[in-house]
Parts: sequence; C-alpha cells; structure tokens
Amino acid sequence: MSDDARWLAAAASLAARARPLSRPNPAVGALIVKDGVVVGRGWTQAGGRPHAEAAALAEAGSRAAGAALYVTLEPCAHASPRGPACADLIAASGISRIVIGCEDPDPRTAGQGLARIRAAGIAAEIVRFAAAERNLAGYLLRRRASRPHVTLKLALSLDGAIALASGESRWITGEAARAHTHAMRARADAILVGGKTLRADAPRLDVRLPGLEARSPERWVLTRGAAPDGWRALPSPQAIIDSSETQYLFVEGGAGAAAAFLAADLVDRLLLYRAPIIVGGGRPGIADIGLASLPEAHGRWRFDERRQLGSDTLEVYTRVQSG
Repeated sequence: MSDDARWLAAAASLAARARPLSRPNPAVGALIVKDGVVVGRGWTQAGGRPHAEAAALAEAGSRAAGAALYVTLEPCAHASPRGPACADLIAASGISRIVIGCEDPDPRTAGQGLARIRAAGIAAEIVRFAAAERNLAGYLLRRRASRPHVTLKLALSLDGAIALASGESRWITGEAARAHTHAMRARADAILVGGKTLRADAPRLDVRLPGLEARSPERWVLTRGAAPDGWRALPSPQAIIDSSETQYLFVEGGAGAAAAFLAADLVDRLLLYRAPIIVGGGRPGIADIGLASLPEAHGRWRFDERRQLGSDTLEVYTRVQSG
C-alpha cells in the first residue's frame, strides 16, 4: 500500500467516528501529516460542525505549514453562518499538498473546492479512494439519488428461517450476533420494521450497548396505517426517496418488509447473521420478491466479508449496482 493510500485509509477510519452524528452533513475524516508524523486529525462533529478539515487544522496549528492533508471528501467551497468554507481555510493554512478521497457531488462544491485550493498554489488531487466512498455511501446516495443507503439485516437459521412455524423467533442468533446488530443500529439514522413485525413483536429497536444508548436511531414502520407514538409511518419503500435528510436506513424485518425493499431494488447492503441451527418448516426470511426467472437473481450481489460472532456467522454482501 502506498503512503497516500495508507493515510487516506486512516482518514476513512476517523470518518467512521462521525456517523451518524454528523447528520445532515457527511461523515468526513481528515489527517495532516508532516515528515511522516500526524500533526492534526479531525472528523465531522455532531450536527455537522466543525468540519473534519477545520478540526484537523485547529489541532495542527502552525505545524500545518508544508504538511500534507488527507481528507475523505472534497473540502467545501461554500461558507455558512456556522463557519467558513474549508477550501478557504486550507488555502490560507500553509498546507503544501492535499489528497482527496472523493469528489463532493453537492453543486455548491463539486469541483470548486478543488479549484480554489489549486488556485492558492497547493498541489491537490482527487484519487477516488474506495474506503472513503464506502464511508460516504449514505451521503453520496442522498445527493445523487435523493435516498438513503439501505442495509437489510436478517437473522437466519441454516435453512433460511427467521422463526419457527409458530412465529417464535427469540432468539435465532446468540449474544455476540445480537450485540453486533446493536452496534450496526448505532450507525444508522433510522431503523425500520414491517407493520406485522411491530404488531407481533413490539420491538424496541433501540441500542442497548453500554455507552451507546443515546445513539438509538429513529424508529420507522412500513405500513399504510397510523404509526404509534414515537414512530414514523412509511407507506412504501419508495417513500424513502426525497423523504428526509436520512443518510442511513437499517431495515430489520420481517419477511414482508425485506421483500418489499428488495423488490423495489432499494437494498444496498445485506447483513446475514446465520445461526448453526436447522428449523425445518419455519418462516422464511424473505417473502416473494416477484422474480420471473432464476437468471434474474444472479449478478446482483457481491460477497464482501465473512465474520465469526460466537457460534454464529455474519456474511456481508453489497449490491452490484447502486443508486
């Protein structure tokens, strides 16, 4: 791995700390490196300000002169009442070089941040770094397709059931898998279940990990009826388009909600938690999604990761075509 890739990967790791607290702004990470040593670092703070670059420059101070800046997203070119444009801060900072992981599709910045930095005599390039784009998936989809990034989570037996035929489902997976699910909830803006699941299970859908209880996402239910107090009703999967500033939606079930989002081609990532059990004749994890032929099912998903969580296994798949 090149030095640039290594430092951008480190910046992407910092960016992960900002999600989802940076909403409605993107979760960005920035590192300032001088003579191989990090002299400043930052990530977008809660509510969107200060931006990652501003935080990193504040930490570096005068040490920014002659240093390189690594940032996951093109620095903004527009000022706001909450702070100056990051491109202007960088131009005045003494930074000698900047490497950017992803162009900002926001029309107020797109290409203009880069141009303003270059106009100040700073060597600058956008390298389209994959880890930076993955960390910005929700923001990029919101800007490009007016919808959030959608993760579908399923806890399954080896034979693909989410419950016994009677409906009993607690618990398919073990404690480690459930804790991982709570960590994923904490990274989402909103979490959704189907109306049938809400009525049958009355799920809390909160985050029950020590220190992260305040990170519980908004609760949504897929229903054409009224939502309970504290919940938001979503009449269809397509209603996520242009519906809000939500960047990350976590869909937890049940089979009908999973099928509805898959049939609408609105799932970007699959988290499949598989327990080493066989139910036999149980309730399937996904209802009919309307495929007319088996070839239609191929080529839609790319395997990304497999992880052991206690006795259970997590498989992660990414949608081949996004947006």
